[in-house]
Amino acid sequence: MSTNANEDPDVTVAGAGPVGLVLAAELALSGVKVQVLERLAEPAEANKAMSVNVPTAEALDRRGLLAAAQKVHRETLEKMGPFARVAKAGGARFTGHFAGLVLDPGLVDESDPELAAHAAVAGAMMVPQPRLEALLTEHLTRLGVPVRRGVEVTSLEDTGDGVLVGTTAGPVRTGWLAGCDGGHSTVRRLAGIAFPGTDPEFVGYLANAEIADPEKLVNGWAWSTRGAYRYGPQPGRVTTLEFGDVPADRSAPVTLGEVQASLRRLSGTDVTVTALRATATRWTDNARQAATYRSGRVLLAGDAAHVHAPFGGQGLNLGVGDAMNLGWKLGAMVAGWAPEGLLDTYDAERRPLGAWVLDWTRAQTAMMRGDAKSAALRAIVADLLGTRDGTTYAVKKISGVTQHFDLPGGHPLVGRFAPDLWPADGSRLADHGHDGGFLLLDRTSGGVFARLAAPWAGRVTSVTGGHATPSGVLVRPDGVVAWATDSTGNTGDTDSTAGLEAALRRWAGAPSFSPEHEPVA
Repeated sequence: MSTNANEDPDVTVAGAGPVGLVLAAELALSGVKVQVLERLAEPAEANKAMSVNVPTAEALDRRGLLAAAQKVHRETLEKMGPFARVAKAGGARFTGHFAGLVLDPGLVDESDPELAAHAAVAGAMMVPQPRLEALLTEHLTRLGVPVRRGVEVTSLEDTGDGVLVGTTAGPVRTGWLAGCDGGHSTVRRLAGIAFPGTDPEFVGYLANAEIADPEKLVNGWAWSTRGAYRYGPQPGRVTTLEFGDVPADRSAPVTLGEVQASLRRLSGTDVTVTALRATATRWTDNARQAATYRSGRVLLAGDAAHVHAPFGGQGLNLGVGDAMNLGWKLGAMVAGWAPEGLLDTYDAERRPLGAWVLDWTRAQTAMMRGDAKSAALRAIVADLLGTRDGTTYAVKKISGVTQHFDLPGGHPLVGRFAPDLWPADGSRLADHGHDGGFLLLDRTSGGVFARLAAPWAGRVTSVTGGHATPSGVLVRPDGVVAWATDSTGNTGDTDSTAGLEAALRRWAGAPSFSPEHEPVA
């Protein structure tokens, strides 16, 4: 839904990175009047995250964007030269690394139930952040959401019934303000939200460079007493991380000289960088998490809520998960049907996952130091990751398939991201989620669960048919299973039907009692 220039938006999103774009799209699907403000006049082309994990790829899938992501994945692999051939030889799975220890795709146990349950998106993992932002911007354009570039937030006042936002383009009155404006979030600072955590130990650089003598560099990761560097996987792609002094101004533009000097110190060579092909980035292992993700009508998501070393693109994926979780809940608040306490579950569900990611990256920092103790630890972990069980464990963690939330319900699927599910008509359940609502898969012979959910028809799409377990699954708009059962729902089986009704009321609010359509047959 587009925002009329003469109307106050229900929600204003600050930041047009992947997190802000996803959040705005989810709000638009909920019928919310939303706008995006971005301080940069043009999209950033700097080197950032290279890949998406399973929950992010499945989020794209549920919104009809999987084919576009798969196209980017294939094009990205083609540009990666020798690495692409290795990846293709090892299969479709992208494994990543832990503290520079590259995980061998040949050691992954693909029969592991948690991996096998999420195979549909395996060919959509290599989606670099600039390409993801372009894909999401097109999605937002189709939804009619305005993105106002070159507009920076300068002040805010939460009035209790809305937020007065000062910007470089004039004041904005909005119902809610979502800060998706990065680790140096202006929204977080203006809202007075504390940002505790641990200080950085190293400075890293990421660049796509022209190198006169690349033969002087080791392909892959290499360590020294100063830190580590990586050359590849694409020709000219360089990553360095160097322990010691951290620049006071980490936001200053990265120069060719900085990248070359760091690369020379870490490689012990006189390698020559002749040009930077794109804007290089500087990063650290600064690890912080906002004291709260919500203060009144101001909310935080993505790097505004948590920062850490960007090992494995965890930050992008964690932020997209925030946006998917927050979008439908804030949309329900605006629409007026949110059950009591729904918006509070955003912080409650996402905070523990954010804290885990911070510790996951801190552990890698400890392993990448140049001292003898860290080198010994790295050797032991390398042995563990060189086993089938060790590699499978790490890949499951990195890919996000083990993520879950503590939700009511005894079925093992509850609180986890929905696995690949196929109704009887040959479609996939994800194909029915493009409009952003709840999905109910009902495999009972008489459509028992779909009939029970009919009064929520404006919020819940029922897909019926088939004979398999689970026989009933309720999936929230963010892809999380809210209820599931293996029961057939026969007469007298009140546990499963009562459980479904409780889940509907808990997550989808009170029934409307005015079904807008019949369940899909």
